[in-house]
Amino acid sequence: VSQSVLITQWPRYISSPPNGSAEMTCYQNDTNYDYLYWYQQLSGRSFQLIVSTVGYGWVGSPNYEGQFKEQFELTRADTMRGALVVRTAAPSHSAVYFCAASTQCDTASEAYFGKGTKLTVLEPGLNVTKPKVKVLRPSARECGNPKDKARKTIVCVASGFYPDHVGILWNIDGQNVTDRRVATDNAALRVDQYYRITSRLSVPAEEWFTKGKNFTCIVSFFNGKNTELYKSSTIGEKEFELSAEKYLMVTQTARFSYIIFIFKSSIYGAFVAFLVWRLQLVKNIY
Repeated sequence: VSQSVLITQWPRYISSPPNGSAEMTCYQNDTNYDYLYWYQQLSGRSFQLIVSTVGYGWVGSPNYEGQFKEQFELTRADTMRGALVVRTAAPSHSAVYFCAASTQCDTASEAYFGKGTKLTVLEPGLNVTKPKVKVLRPSARECGNPKDKARKTIVCVASGFYPDHVGILWNIDGQNVTDRRVATDNAALRVDQYYRITSRLSVPAEEWFTKGKNFTCIVSFFNGKNTELYKSSTIGEKEFELSAEKYLMVTQTARFSYIIFIFKSSIYGAFVAFLVWRLQLVKNIY
């Protein structure tokens, strides 16, 4: 039995009108994995088995779970390739679908899964809408002290899109970032009719304080026909340096401001003393 079976599933996204049909395909590279399963995962729910089969042709008769027999159709061209068809798409079919392959017939045995196909049955009256992408620089609080070597956080916000068929990738000076520095929301948030998702990139202070360093957020969006890319960038800052001339200018300005402050305070104090004296004088007269 292969310990490195690869499950390839496509397409990644499907946008279907109501009452349309949708088909997703699964391929696995090991003929020892006779058992093929398809699962449905509704938003916020656990996996639910739709159908399973062993082999293909007349031998591989699909075994559907409950009501799924009328809604779905499984086809299997050979041991390594199969497809799941949604007969008549309805809003209740909007979910992520996973295929899995195993050498055993029970769902408790080890199985290998594909990355999933996300199906969205489009809502009447809503058009496919591309995202607006904006990159937010680290906050002033984070960057207020250049000597603070704490990591800086750059935020990417993609908003106003429908459906939620998006992915987010960061790169720095053209090089993709794939490590733990990136934290992206697990799912897009629905705000009225559209979606919003955020991603955060954490970078060392010395990397942010490198003048001209380019930090780019790339949002991929499937528009129902193909995947388009939308980008937004920000540039690193040069670490604040105070030259001798600037230091002298700053200190002289501060000294002058302090003298003015003392002068104004003295005048204000004299004015208050005069008012007190006048009030006391009037009181003594009457």
